[in-house]
Amino acid sequence: MYISGFTFVRNAIQFDYPIVEAITSILPLCDEVVVAVGKSEDDTLGLIQSIDSPKIRIIKTVWDDSLREGGRVLAEETNKAFAAISPEADWAFYIQGDEVIHEKYHEVIRNAMHFYGDKSEIQGLLFKYLHFYGSYDYIGISRRWYSQEIRIIRNDKSIRSYRDAQGFRRDNNKLQVARIPAYVYHYGWVKHPSLQQAKQRNFHKMWHDDQWMAEKIPDVSEFDYSNIDLLKKFEGTHPQLMQKRITAMNWKFDFDPTKAQWTVKSRLLFWWEKLTGRRPFAYRNYKIKQL
Repeated sequence: MYISGFTFVRNAIQFDYPIVEAITSILPLCDEVVVAVGKSEDDTLGLIQSIDSPKIRIIKTVWDDSLREGGRVLAEETNKAFAAISPEADWAFYIQGDEVIHEKYHEVIRNAMHFYGDKSEIQGLLFKYLHFYGSYDYIGISRRWYSQEIRIIRNDKSIRSYRDAQGFRRDNNKLQVARIPAYVYHYGWVKHPSLQQAKQRNFHKMWHDDQWMAEKIPDVSEFDYSNIDLLKKFEGTHPQLMQKRITAMNWKFDFDPTKAQWTVKSRLLFWWEKLTGRRPFAYRNYKIKQL
């Protein structure tokens, strides 16, 4: 079985993306990893080239910054990387620049790809998510965070990245997927407040016009992490690849649950999910296939 990894990145140094950790976290599971490196304002290309692995194959791209509606440019860059993977690949493992796979899940993921390899009705594998917020000590547990997403797909070029690159579709139809007991560790909301604010300003440019940006994004130097609904103290372990970043953390974050910013409706839906295990009205860009 041949496994290709793929991802895209731009300005990773400027906005402190853990892209090296992201790529390195899937390398043991992949025969190659294709990285679409967009033309950057920093040395992102050199950063990717510094990863010591013959498995990595870089393609250089130029982002179309006119695609500001709905984050379409992110899907376009994802598709460029996916299109470049080896035709030999059976599965394609997608990782975003702020996501890391814990090494404890490598065997689980590898076994899942083998188990579902000859089951053609399964078009993708569905991962659970841990969304870290403010620091490496807290995870988001409210409904604002997506709980699952597709991160492994068949090497079928009729499958395309959907909307803002959160998921995938085949001929605009939802993929049939199998759940696997593995998590993606999402660190997109863990940065120094000044870097987080800069990232937010840059990120929203991929969705909105200049007028929206002027009205909605405050002109401040640091991101306000206090505007959050519900967090939980993280009691587990982080991937070994993240230890250097965790040790180097140079800002302080504490969560006060009495100041949680959430509505009565959000509270009711949250507790219903806690009681029943079901998430009503949740958006799902996939169909879970029971074998």
